[in-house]
Amino acid sequence: MLTGTCHCGALNWTLEGDPGSITACNCTLCRRYGALWAYDYENERIKVTGTSSVYTRSGKVPSLEIHFCPTCGCVVCWRGLRLESDGRRRIAVNVRLAEPETVAHLLIDHFDGLDTFEDFPQDGRCVKDMWF
Repeated sequence: MLTGTCHCGALNWTLEGDPGSITACNCTLCRRYGALWAYDYENERIKVTGTSSVYTRSGKVPSLEIHFCPTCGCVVCWRGLRLESDGRRRIAVNVRLAEPETVAHLLIDHFDGLDTFEDFPQDGRCVKDMWF
């Protein structure tokens, strides 16, 4: 199980099982946050605890809300506003809030959220390569 916490410890997330590859997105929001995302469904393999403040993304894709700590400001997760056809809700947690050694080996998928909404070819970089 992976875990992450905001700087002050008020918000936490857990992700059970294999997180798969981690997404680095270049959209107008993700590039500003510098977040690296691991995905699943709310209250299935991913659980978030604590009270968050919320920013609802408007514009090109107004289907996300960003949850962040009202005390220290760390971005903890995004949550889809629309339910999937099976009734589940997508969520992604920011793996930069995990201890580095627990996520350093995870492969990065680079996603072009700015223009094409397609993945770039994998280049072998891992989370540890994105810390700097």
